[in-house]
Amino acid sequence: MASTPSSSLLLTAATVLLLLLISHTQAQTAPAPSPAGPLNFTGLLDKNGQYSTFIRLLISTQVANQITNQLNSSTEGLTVFAPTDNAFDNLKAGTLNSLDTQQQVALVLYHVLPKYYTLASLLTVSNPVRTQATGQDGGTYGLNFTGSGNQVNVSTGIVETQINNALRQQFPLAVYQVDKVLLPYDLFGAKAPASASPPSKANSGSGSANETTIKPASSPDNSGAGSVLSNVGFMGLALGYLFMGTFL
Repeated sequence: MASTPSSSLLLTAATVLLLLLISHTQAQTAPAPSPAGPLNFTGLLDKNGQYSTFIRLLISTQVANQITNQLNSSTEGLTVFAPTDNAFDNLKAGTLNSLDTQQQVALVLYHVLPKYYTLASLLTVSNPVRTQATGQDGGTYGLNFTGSGNQVNVSTGIVETQINNALRQQFPLAVYQVDKVLLPYDLFGAKAPASASPPSKANSGSGSANETTIKPASSPDNSGAGSVLSNVGFMGLALGYLFMGTFL
């Protein structure tokens, strides 16, 4: 028996309803996308290579943990300048070993800005820009940025270098490669001249001896001359008596 138009409509409606029910069920059972995990800052550096010395300093000074915590809590983001291994190799021998633990922390924090900056925005900042090291030992620890177009230079007052490669430039973290270690003036700048040291005992003693024992060349020893004159007078008197005794 041929189907009537009404039965065909009912079949189509039932099919559509069934498909809607299946889609709804699948949507309910599909797993929700997992939230993005915390940024692995040191993992980012390690993936790009040639930053092993900087990674070692980040870990040994606990700055890596500090950066991770700030990225998960700050609304301003962070900007990091990552020196290459070659940049550390070009430092004067013993530079890092000459720093105590607190100074190493300041050096690493000097490479971190407490705000997210694109390369373009670094050309519009008001210099000097404070770093995360600001306040360490009462120092200012600022960086100066200059340049034009796509070229941005960073200066510490001791070294200046170009910001070359953006390892990451997405809020909340920007990471830029630098080919020189950013040496803060507060740690490596000219030191205040030391005050004049007091004269040593040896010098003061020799000066005193010169004043008391060395006599001026123009001052003869009168005691010796007096002794000679006294002897001459005695001999003259004796000869006088002898001469008188001869004629008497």
